[in-house]
Amino acid sequence: MANYKIHPSSVISSEVEIADDVEIGPYCLIQGKVKVGQGTILEGHVTLGSRHGVLEIGKNNHFISGAVIGGPPQDLSYKGEATKLIIGDNNTFREFTTVNIGTPKGGGVTRIGDNGLFMTYTHIGHDCQIGNNVVIVNGCHLGGHCEIEDSAYIGGVSALNQFTKVGKNAFIAGSSIVNKDILPFCRAQGNYATIRATNKVGLSRKGFPREEVSNIHKAIRIIIMGSHTLDEGIERIKTECTMTPNIEYFINFIRSSKRGIAVDRSPKGWQDDD
Repeated sequence: MANYKIHPSSVISSEVEIADDVEIGPYCLIQGKVKVGQGTILEGHVTLGSRHGVLEIGKNNHFISGAVIGGPPQDLSYKGEATKLIIGDNNTFREFTTVNIGTPKGGGVTRIGDNGLFMTYTHIGHDCQIGNNVVIVNGCHLGGHCEIEDSAYIGGVSALNQFTKVGKNAFIAGSSIVNKDILPFCRAQGNYATIRATNKVGLSRKGFPREEVSNIHKAIRIIIMGSHTLDEGIERIKTECTMTPNIEYFINFIRSSKRGIAVDRSPKGWQDDD
């Protein structure tokens, strides 16, 4: 016997699979090939799925009124293919958030990890890849194919160009426009956004030891300060910093960047005092 609650005003298509302990409030619409994981809650007026795509939702997600999740991509090349949106566990999608399924040319899958908070009027475009513990504040827009790594924080009313990448534990200040990749462990701000400082407060709050914060800070300063190339900066990091897993990841992020790193090497570009 099914163990879930559905308000009689909601409309659920026959293809939808609903796990135990799901609560679906009034005037919700769930259509197409949708799986709703255990313990998930839909407040009133939530829309899930579309006629063509596939939506898979993990456990204990919370969708607030007006969220539209798993709709078709806003891409002129999309012709109704059965692409996907896959959502992990324990995420919250606040009022009027929108998340689109993928496109065939982008790999076919938009993906969201676990423990995310996506605030009011957030838009996540097709083929985006969102990690775990990500916070995206009110009114942010992510173009297609963006990649947001674990524990990144994006301030309100910011916009990311398609194909941009934000590294782990990065912090983007509000009202920023991002058109290049944001290094992990950094604070970035501006239009267009550039790296301003090491995210020392954020790293400390996440339990990074003081010595490792200093080590990361040194690596970031080497890349940001001076007139050397990125390759020369990487060689300096190898000799001047302790090669911890975080530093190795930092170097690999730089090497794998396709859009380029958001760097401002003018004297006003760096905000730290030390």
